[in-house]
Amino acid sequence: MIVQDPMKVAIKRVYESPRPSDGVRVLVDRLWPRGLTKERAGIDEWLRDLAPSNELRKWYHARPDHWPDFRRKYLQELAQADHEEVLQRLYELAHQKKRLTLLFASKNETLNNAVVLKELLEGLRKPPTGTGPGAVSSMRHRAAAVRRR
Repeated sequence: MIVQDPMKVAIKRVYESPRPSDGVRVLVDRLWPRGLTKERAGIDEWLRDLAPSNELRKWYHARPDHWPDFRRKYLQELAQADHEEVLQRLYELAHQKKRLTLLFASKNETLNNAVVLKELLEGLRKPPTGTGPGAVSSMRHRAAAVRRR
């Protein structure tokens, strides 16, 4: 399921002030951002299960120069069956008429999990093509959802 209009998906630090042009604001971090209230964040939905696992998050934090490895490992995590439902929710949000803004707390604005998710939604990066039951099932469900639209 590919988002046709690349301008429809944006990424933004959650600490930046919400704007009406953000459209639907979705936090894609596992942890709630420090020092930020729910009211000030202006978040419409929090997809914490879409974030990298704690292990991967900590691994990347200790090795910020390993971006390609992080990206590959994160995409592998997203291909697992337990991410199917939350990925489907992300695709649903991306196909609404409003713009979708993926929110993250990282200080690194160019190399973070929201960047990977944006590329995935825009079709710039294909999800991993595993052969396990989780990967096969995920691909079948996504393909079926595209056919129904």
